[in-house]
Amino acid sequence: MPLLSAAINRIAPSPTIAVTNKAAELKAQGRDIIGLGAGEPDFDTPDFVKEAAIEAIRQGQTKYTAVDGTPALKKAVQHKFRRDNNLDYALDQISVNVGGKQTIFNAMVATLDPGDEVVIPAPYWVSYPDIVQFCGATPVIVKCGLEQGFKLTPEQLDRAITPATKWLILNSPSNPTGAAYSEAELRALADVLLGHPHVYVLTDDMYEHIVFDDFRFRTIAEIEPRLYERTLTVNGTSKAYAMTGWRIGFAGGPAPIIKAMAKIQSQSTSNPCSVAQAAATAALMGSLDFMKPRNKAFQDRRDLVVSMLNQAAGLSCPRPEGAFYVYPDCSGLIGKTTPKGVVLATDEDVAAYFLETEGVAVVHGAAFGLSPAFRISYATSTEALTDACQRIQRACAAVS
Repeated sequence: MPLLSAAINRIAPSPTIAVTNKAAELKAQGRDIIGLGAGEPDFDTPDFVKEAAIEAIRQGQTKYTAVDGTPALKKAVQHKFRRDNNLDYALDQISVNVGGKQTIFNAMVATLDPGDEVVIPAPYWVSYPDIVQFCGATPVIVKCGLEQGFKLTPEQLDRAITPATKWLILNSPSNPTGAAYSEAELRALADVLLGHPHVYVLTDDMYEHIVFDDFRFRTIAEIEPRLYERTLTVNGTSKAYAMTGWRIGFAGGPAPIIKAMAKIQSQSTSNPCSVAQAAATAALMGSLDFMKPRNKAFQDRRDLVVSMLNQAAGLSCPRPEGAFYVYPDCSGLIGKTTPKGVVLATDEDVAAYFLETEGVAVVHGAAFGLSPAFRISYATSTEALTDACQRIQRACAAVS
């Protein structure tokens, strides 16, 4: 009898975390490394959120809470959905979890059986297919290339849906590409979904507030109210509020799914950290004004990185609508030979070459299901980004 389960053997360690850890190891060895793999803002949690956490500790809010969120935080989530998304959820339609990853994990474990299918557009966030596979279900990967803006088309969606399809996962703005669906694009996808009433939609809106160039964020249940009863709208405080370590994710959706997610959570982590919940309550009820200068900084960094990468031989970098990532195509480097005589056969080879020769850590595109490309997070200083892009330009110029 094997020690490890079949379920654990269906999944792999997170490649993005692996890149971050590798960069940290090399730095500890004294190497001059610029890590561009981390998916978190370099800004700090806003002071008013920290103060709310400190006050919660002083008030003794350090005990167990309701499994899937305090009443105060659920009301704050309810307020957020009304304010930002024109969505009205009752408190029993809201789940609060230990980060957005647990929100998605709970939803999939609560609803998927072997034989079920989940449509996942690629490039995708690395955890989507692994979570689906952990449940014994089948991820149906639909490749959405650079030529279509990394976005799923209605025709692709219609072709991918079968009688076994349980969920479609959407992520806008996207990790890893920063691509975001316009209202018209969501409307076209919604029209397809209306013709397939057995398909549920999980929309991961974690980067909702990090958008540029007057892009207007919309979410699919807002666009099409007839999908409200089969949409799980997922969000959290990690990205927009720079609260990655606080681990608060949440969702609004059909009450039976929310109840089932609570059952899963009651037998795993139980409640999210009580103090983090108090902080998240303050965040969601507070002003969004602090986000404006941060988004301006992100937009300036995006423009810098896109410009510099497009000046590198063999790279083509589109200009994303949101998040804090770029996803340059590196097909112009594939088949080239490095100064040490190594042939760059894959985007993993390209990422390894950048790290070995120039000390720049990026995540290879195969980790996100679409090659050849790589992901850069520009959630770091302008100085570090300028240096990193110059190093990448130098590495690209050195191959032949």
